[in-house]
Amino acid sequence: MSDTTKTKAKASKKPAAPGKKVAPSKSKTAFGFATQASSLMNYIKAATDDNDLFYQVIDLLPIPVELFAPDGTSIFLNRALIEFNGAKDASAVIGKYNLIEDPVCNDQLGMRDGIQKAFRGEAVFVGNFPVPIDDLVKRGIIKEKPFESASGDYILYPVFKDDKLHLVVFILIVKGMYFGRPDVAKAKEYIDTHWHGEYDKEAVANAVNMSVSQLYNLFKQHVGMPPGEYHRKVIVDHIKEKLADKNLSIKEAFAACGEDSQGWAVKVFKEVTGISPKQFREELKEFL
Repeated sequence: MSDTTKTKAKASKKPAAPGKKVAPSKSKTAFGFATQASSLMNYIKAATDDNDLFYQVIDLLPIPVELFAPDGTSIFLNRALIEFNGAKDASAVIGKYNLIEDPVCNDQLGMRDGIQKAFRGEAVFVGNFPVPIDDLVKRGIIKEKPFESASGDYILYPVFKDDKLHLVVFILIVKGMYFGRPDVAKAKEYIDTHWHGEYDKEAVANAVNMSVSQLYNLFKQHVGMPPGEYHRKVIVDHIKEKLADKNLSIKEAFAACGEDSQGWAVKVFKEVTGISPKQFREELKEFL
């Protein structure tokens, strides 16, 4: 989390391990979007009083995780979170940073409502969360940004013990990281978040204060492909993700991406992958 600078297990004070009582999720689908996050939730629910094992598991997870005490104070950051933010250790965060009192997350990023709900005992999921990496530099937690910008989904999950809030778990599912020139990185991020429909070169150029030709040349130079081609790739990646869901028909997979399975997106899919959506689904069968 931003202020999320991270922490090695050994750098933090460990609270008593969470028990088996967990606040019920308000949403049946909130944690189904990422297998790793879902597995972590199941582990936390079944966690025993084996403190060392609990923190060892959290520390070794490949997804960024931070734990907060009931008063909002950071008490643990795992290696993945420390490495993600480019911090040396968690000494600037553990016991010092308080999520409930952080003006950046609460006000600038609009997380106040979600944070309040989590510390009242409600599981919270928020998509397309901008990682406040610039704020970490301003606070002196890290010396320089490990990436230009990043975004992802986050979960705040309350854990109860003896019917009392024991801790709140923050999980970040990174969806996009942008490196290199700030203007090109911003253009990529804009396309990633405005990928529905046909490519609008004027809108992308305006978003980064460039002319269409200037953006085209810089984007191709730094990304290796024109922005329009990158947009097509993003669309296809989203469709692939939905096609991998065996519970969805091809028509439903396209609809989930806001596209018609008989429309222009099918042509784009074939041009980018070299095969039809049906052939792609067939090739996935052995893995589904």
